[in-house]
Amino acid sequence: MHDEFESFGTGANPYADGRMDDDDSARALLALRQVLNRLRIDFTPPFRDFRTFRQFWISEGAANSYQARRDMLSRLIDHIHEQLVELELATFESTLSDPISPRGRTGWPRVDEKLAELRRHFSQARSEQDFRNIGNDCVIVLECLSATVYNSDRHLREGESEPPAGNTKQRLERYVEVELAGAANAELRKLARATIEFAQAVKHRGTGYRRDAGVAADSVIQLANIMRRISPDIMQHMAAGTTMPW
Repeated sequence: MHDEFESFGTGANPYADGRMDDDDSARALLALRQVLNRLRIDFTPPFRDFRTFRQFWISEGAANSYQARRDMLSRLIDHIHEQLVELELATFESTLSDPISPRGRTGWPRVDEKLAELRRHFSQARSEQDFRNIGNDCVIVLECLSATVYNSDRHLREGESEPPAGNTKQRLERYVEVELAGAANAELRKLARATIEFAQAVKHRGTGYRRDAGVAADSVIQLANIMRRISPDIMQHMAAGTTMPW
C-alpha cells in the first residue's frame, strides 16, 4: 500500500501496468486498516483512496513537490513498518519448546490442559503485565505437575511428614530423587533440579519481559516432559516391551 500510494503521488498512472485505480485503492486501504487493527496497530490515515489522498496533499501544500508527498507518506506509515518488523521478530521468540514425542503431549490430562493454557496465554501476551502473568501460569503448571507425579506411598520416606500440596519444589525434587536414583542418573537429576529451581524463581521476578517469560515457560514445558519420561509408567511399558502412548 505504501508503494502504491507513493507511486500515485509521484506521477504514476494508476491505470497502467496493473496498478490500482481509485476503487481498488479504497478497498485495499480499508483491508490494511482492518488487518492492522487485529494486530493492535493504530492507523487512521487522513484519506480513503487515491482521490482523497490527492485532496490531502494539496491541502498540505504539497501540490508541486513529489518529495513532499513521499515525506508525507513516510510520516504516516514508517512507524507501521517498524511495528510490523517487531511483530515478525517476536514470532520467532514467542515459539515455546515442543516435546520430541510425536503426540506433543504428556498424556497427563490435567497437566496437558495447563500446558495448553500456558501456550495460549504466551502467544497472546503483549504487555509487561501479560508476560508477568506467564509466571503465574508456570506456577499453576508446577502445582498440577506436583500433584500428578508425587505419590506418598512411593516417595514419602519413613518418619517424614507429607509435604503440603503447595510445596511443589520439595515434592518434585523427591520424585526426581526416587525415580532417578543411582550414580548413573546424577547429571539427569542435576538437570531436573535446575529446571525446577528456575521455574520456581520466575514467580518472584518483579518485571515482565518476553525473554524471561519465554525461558520460564520453556523450562516448565521441559520439566513436564522430563517428569513424564522418568515416570514409573514408562518403566513398566519398557519392561513389558509395549508401545508407549506419549
